[in-house]
Amino acid sequence: MTLEVIAAGLGRNATFSMKFALERLGFGPCHHMSEVFADGRRQVPLWIEASRGNPDWDAIFANFRSSSDYPSASYWRELAEYYPDARVVLTTRDPDDWFDSVSETIFSPRMMDSLKGSPVEVMMNGVIFDHFNGDITDRAFMTDWYVKRNREVVDTLPPERLLQFHPKMGWQPLCDFLGVEVPDVPFPRVNSRDELGAASDEMGGIPADPDEAERFGREYIQQLRAKAFG
Repeated sequence: MTLEVIAAGLGRNATFSMKFALERLGFGPCHHMSEVFADGRRQVPLWIEASRGNPDWDAIFANFRSSSDYPSASYWRELAEYYPDARVVLTTRDPDDWFDSVSETIFSPRMMDSLKGSPVEVMMNGVIFDHFNGDITDRAFMTDWYVKRNREVVDTLPPERLLQFHPKMGWQPLCDFLGVEVPDVPFPRVNSRDELGAASDEMGGIPADPDEAERFGREYIQQLRAKAFG
């Protein structure tokens, strides 16, 4: 199986909405950080190797037809080259809103503290934090980085291969871009911010135990999928 769609938006840019939308359109399963947690004992070592410059994209994306969210968003350029026929969808938002969202969720101290000393921490550093090369708590630095990064995606890819998209636009532009019919259901709307915060509070962050972490990933996906189309 090969990736047909690469959703290049960074984490906290409607990445769960994109995952569920692409799956509804027939481009599933869609890879997402939640899928990394749900299959952590296989996926985490593969992503650590990818962060060290030794990616095995075929193994990472085995059985996946699309991707969204971290870690793949950090490697949009490499994936666009490796899968030359894949279309790319870039979701963006207001830079300050993005900074607020990541600071309160996936970059929050409680979340990162829960991963200390684990293979997941090594992976997260390699596939996310090392790419910033700066202070992730510095609003000015991070918002500037965010704008430049998204502009690089737009400037690098040919227009016919890239769709700049926001869920508020609905199904039509995404379906036109991908050449599929519009579903007879509303576009999935997922705000995982509250759910992620609740899970983090309840469990103290991502569980360190591999079995618990994988169960957390699977249950989290099911919970949000039910709400997305509920």
